[in-house]
Amino acid sequence: MNDSASIRRVGSSEAETRISALASVLLDCVEDGASVGFMAPLERAKAEAFWRRVAAGVAAGDRVLLVAEDRASGEILGTVQVLLGLPENQPHRADVAKMLVRRSARRRGLGAGLMRAAAQAARGAGRTLLVLDTVTGSDAERLYQSLGWVRVGVVPGYALMPDGAPCDTTFFYLPLPAG
Repeated sequence: MNDSASIRRVGSSEAETRISALASVLLDCVEDGASVGFMAPLERAKAEAFWRRVAAGVAAGDRVLLVAEDRASGEILGTVQVLLGLPENQPHRADVAKMLVRRSARRRGLGAGLMRAAAQAARGAGRTLLVLDTVTGSDAERLYQSLGWVRVGVVPGYALMPDGAPCDTTFFYLPLPAG
């Protein structure tokens, strides 16, 4: 990652005040065809409602929200979440969700930086295992493999792309050393 951006944790009150900026990142990624749980066209109101739920989850301690920002402008360039609010028989693990990087900010190391920060946040929360899923054959899949994530397997037709086409999904895990 270059020095023009920084990654940091965002609290619930700041997330609330930056709903519009967070929604813009999500809208950009869905417009680009990212399969991140939303269908195209994604309305801004729906994207903003999603981020309000995220902010509530941060306030409840159920998730960590990390953002990558341009140091000069403060513009949010990317984001990732660490989901901590899992069933009581899984206190050792967390899910990584919604790793998003604006099209204009890709290929600068932000995705890798966000993923490293997510692992650090999970370790800080006492987690020793992370899991995630991504579109099979995507740039994200290659990124996760390069960062040492272990590929579990592929579920054919697991999700839909924003245009409605089915896509295969690859599942990964990453063991985290304690401490």
